[in-house]
Amino acid sequence: MSTVDSFGAKSTLTVGSTDYEIFRIDKVAGYEKLPFSLKVLLENLLRTEDGANVTKGQIEALGSWVPEAEPDTEIQFTPARVVMQDFTGVPCIVDLATMREAVAALGGDAKKINPLSPAEMVIDHSVIADLFGTENALERNVEIEYERNGERYQFLRWGQTAFDDFKVVPPGTGIVHQVNIEHLAKVIYDRVSTNSSTGESVLRAYPDTCVGTDSHTTMVNGLGVLGWGVGGIEAEAAMLGQPVSMLIPKVVGFKLVGTIPTGVTATDVVLTITDLLRKHGVVGKFVEFYGEGVASVPLANRATIGNMSPEFGSTAAIFPIDDVTIDYLRLTGRSEQQLALVEAYAKEQSLWHDAAHEPVFSEYMELDLSTVVPSIAGPKRPQDRIELSRSKAQFESDLVNYAEVDHDLVDLEGAESFPASDPPNNSPEEEYSHHAHHHRSHAPRAASKPSPVTLADGQEFVLDHGAVTIAAITSCTNTSNPSVMLAAGLLARNAVKKGLKAKPWVKTTLAPGSKVVTDYYEKAGLTQDLEDLGFYTVGYGCTTCIGNSGPLIEEVSAAINENDLAVTAVLSGNRNFEGRINPDVKMNYLASPPLVIAYSLAGSMNFDFETDALGQDSDGNDVFLKDIWPDAAEVQSTIDSSINKEMFTHQYASVFEGDERWQTLPTPTGDVFEWDDASTYVRKPPYFDGMTMELTPVSDIQGARVMATLLDSVTTDHISPAGNIKADSPAGHYLAEHGVDRKDFNSYGSRRGNHEVMIRGTFANIRLKNQLVRSVNDGAEVEGGFTRDFTQEGGPQAFIYDASQNYQAAGTPLVIFGGKEYGSGSSRDWAAKGTSLLGVKAVITESFERIHRSNLIGMGVVPLQFPAGESWGSLGLDGTEVVSITGLERLNEGVTPKTVHVTAAPSEFSAEGKQTVEFDAVVRIDTPGEADYYRNGGILQYVLRSLV
Repeated sequence: MSTVDSFGAKSTLTVGSTDYEIFRIDKVAGYEKLPFSLKVLLENLLRTEDGANVTKGQIEALGSWVPEAEPDTEIQFTPARVVMQDFTGVPCIVDLATMREAVAALGGDAKKINPLSPAEMVIDHSVIADLFGTENALERNVEIEYERNGERYQFLRWGQTAFDDFKVVPPGTGIVHQVNIEHLAKVIYDRVSTNSSTGESVLRAYPDTCVGTDSHTTMVNGLGVLGWGVGGIEAEAAMLGQPVSMLIPKVVGFKLVGTIPTGVTATDVVLTITDLLRKHGVVGKFVEFYGEGVASVPLANRATIGNMSPEFGSTAAIFPIDDVTIDYLRLTGRSEQQLALVEAYAKEQSLWHDAAHEPVFSEYMELDLSTVVPSIAGPKRPQDRIELSRSKAQFESDLVNYAEVDHDLVDLEGAESFPASDPPNNSPEEEYSHHAHHHRSHAPRAASKPSPVTLADGQEFVLDHGAVTIAAITSCTNTSNPSVMLAAGLLARNAVKKGLKAKPWVKTTLAPGSKVVTDYYEKAGLTQDLEDLGFYTVGYGCTTCIGNSGPLIEEVSAAINENDLAVTAVLSGNRNFEGRINPDVKMNYLASPPLVIAYSLAGSMNFDFETDALGQDSDGNDVFLKDIWPDAAEVQSTIDSSINKEMFTHQYASVFEGDERWQTLPTPTGDVFEWDDASTYVRKPPYFDGMTMELTPVSDIQGARVMATLLDSVTTDHISPAGNIKADSPAGHYLAEHGVDRKDFNSYGSRRGNHEVMIRGTFANIRLKNQLVRSVNDGAEVEGGFTRDFTQEGGPQAFIYDASQNYQAAGTPLVIFGGKEYGSGSSRDWAAKGTSLLGVKAVITESFERIHRSNLIGMGVVPLQFPAGESWGSLGLDGTEVVSITGLERLNEGVTPKTVHVTAAPSEFSAEGKQTVEFDAVVRIDTPGEADYYRNGGILQYVLRSLV
C-alpha cells in the first residue's frame, strides 16, 4: 500500500461511529472532469503510490487525461480482489500449492504463500446438462459432476482450508458472476491495512475493484464495481499482490434516455447495445453509461448489459453508483453499515451519479430506450442482431450457408473455447466462418429436408432444417434477472393454460444463476408451469454457453447426422459461436428467456411469431405468441410480490459450506498439498524445479530452431488448449497410457490443473496453420498442431509436442515467427504457459496483443518485434534457419535494451543458395516490473523470491 503520498490525499471519512482512512481524489488537479471509471483508477493509484511501479507522474497523467488521445500512458492497477471460476481458477491454485512446496524447499515458511489480495472461487463451469426434463435431473447431474471432477474438487477443498483469504463456493450454488453481484461484491471495500513502517493498523475504505478469470466478470460493472476478465497469469499476479499493467484507456460515454417499451426485455436492450457498440468499435476501451435514462434501468438490467461487454469488445461497461445500487444492495441482504458506507463514500469522492453533470468522454453514443424492439442474435455471433419480426426471413437466407456444408467442418474443436473468451472479432470462429463461406459459396439452396423420427416411446415426427433442438434458459447473462426470468415463468403459465406443449424434439433446460431464482419461482407459483413445458432445473451453473449442453435426444441426434440437417439452438446466453453449443447443432441464436420458451413451443427457427400459430387451445382456436406474452405490469407486480431480502440472506448464509457431498469429500490436510502421482487432473508443474534464491543470469539465445512460422491474427484460442481431447492427439495418447478410458477424457478445460495434458494441447488447435509444414507437403497448407522436427533426418512433419520433446532432449532452444496481432483474443494463461513449457525462448512477431505479450514475459519468454514494416516473409525467412539472438544479457546490468540483434543462418534443411539474414528486433519488455519478472525467469519466481 501507499508508502508515498505526494498529493497529501490521505484523509478520514466517518460513517456512523466508524472512522475509515480514505485517499481523496480531489487533491489531484483535473479530477472533476474525469468519467466515473477513471476516478476509480485515480483513487487506486493514489492509494498504491510507491514511487517505483506507481509514480507521481502516472497520477498526474491521469488527472490531465486527454480524452481524444490514443492511449500511451502505462499505469499499474491493483484490484481489491480476484474472482475465479473452476476451469480457469484451478491452475492458479495449483501454482500457489507448488509455490508453497518451493518455499519449503528453499528453507522458508510454506504458510507465507497465501493470496495477498482476497480471492474467491465459484465452482460453476463443470456441470453438464446430461439429464433434462425430469424431476431428478438436477440431482443426477450434480452426482455425475462429482464423479467426473472428484479429484479437482478434493484439491480445491484442500485449498479452501489451507490458504488464508481464499474462499470457495462449492458446486451447485450458482454462476460466478451472479454470486459476485448478489453476495461477494461490496461496491466500497473496507479492509484493515497495516502500515509497513509503523506497524499500526488502520481501517481503510476504497472502491471495490476486481479482476476475474472469466471474461464476463464485467457483469459486476452493473453495480459500479470496476473489473474485467483476465488470464490466469494476471489473476495469479493480482492474487499475489502484483499490479495489473494497463494503458489509461479511452472512455466511451453511452447516454441512455427514455424508458423500455412494453413487450421489450432487458435481453432485447443488451442485444441492441451489443449491435451498436460492435459497429462503433470499442475494443480496448471502457464504456460508461450516463444520463437521465440511467435511473430507470434496474440493477439486474445493468448487470445484463455489463455482462455482454466482451461481446461488444470493451474492457469494461460500467454504471455509476446511485440510489438503484443502494436499493439492490439492501434487497440482497448487505448490512446497514455497508449501505451507509457505500453512499457516504461515493458522495464524498464524487462517484455518485449526477444526471445533470456530463463528464468528458473520448467518444459519445446515445440510445433512446423507447426505440428498442424485440430481437434475437445469430446464427453464430452475439452482435448479429435480428429483429424478431424479421427472424424467419433472415433464417431462410442464412440457411443457404449451412444446409449443404460438410459436417466434419462444423465439429470445430478450437471453437469450444471456455468463457474467458475473447471479443469475437478476434476469434478463430470468425476466421473459420470465412473459410466455411468460401467452401459453401456454390452450395445449392436446400430449403427443406424432411426426416422422419420415431422416439423410444413411440412418438413420431418429422425433423427438418431449422428445428429447435435445444431451448436453454442458461448462462450468467439473464438467469438471475427477475424481469426476464419471471416473464418466462408467466409465459409458461399462459402457454400451459392454453394447452400448449414444447415440441418433442426440443431439449428443454433451465439453469438458474442462483438458488434465489428457484425461491422466487416457488413463491410466484410458476415452478409447475415451467416443468409442465419440460423446463426442469438441470443445475446451477454455466451450461449451454460453454458447450456443456449435454447430448441431444438420442434419436434426434441420429437423424441430424444421418441427414446432415442444419438444426438450431436457442439460448438466453451470451456466446453462440459455431461448433460451441453442441457438435450436432450448426446454427445458434441468443434470445431472452421468454423467447427461449416461445421457440420451444414453435419448435423451429423457420417460424414467424406474428403470422404462425404456436398451436391450438382446447376449443381448437389458434394461439399466437401475442396471446400468451405476459403484460409488463403483471411481470412487475410478480417481481414485487415474490422477491424479498430473506431469500438472499437465507441462500447466502452458508454459501461457502456446501452440501453433504462437498463436506464429506476426502480432503488432504496440511500446509503443503500431497500430490497424487496417479492423478490425471492435478499435477505438480515444473516451474520451480532446480530454482535457487540467486538469480540465474539472463543469457543470449544461441543455436535456436524455429517451431512455427505463423501468419496474422493467431489468437490465444489457436495456441491454448480448448475443447474435446481427440483420441489420436498427443494428449489423447497420454491419457490412454495412464489408463483413462476414451469416454472419460473430459475436456482440456477440465484438465487445466495437469500441465502434462495442457502442454500436449498447446498449439494443437485443428485450425492452426503453421506455414513451416508446407515445405514437406508440396506447398499445400496444413491445419493442426504440426511442425517439422529438425532433430530427425529430413526434418519430417511431426506433432509440435513430440518435436519439442526431441529439441529439449538435444538442448536446443526454440523460437516462433508470427505476424500481426499475435495472441489476440482473450488472454488464456495456457497460451503463455504452454509456449514456455514447450521450450520456446523467444516469440518474434510484427505486433502483439498487449496481455499475451506481458503473459509471455511472466512465463520467461521474451517478446520481440520485427523492424517496423518488415515481416518474416519480407526478410526472406522460412523457418528452416538456425537463429541466434544477442544483446539480452544487458538485462543483467539492470538495463532493458531497446533492440537485440537476430542472426538467422541457413541450415542443412534450407534451400540451396539461401543467405544469412540479420536484423535488429525491438524488445517488447515495456515496464520496469516486466524487466524484473524476465530477469527472475518469470512472475512466479519473482514473487517467490520476494516473499522468501
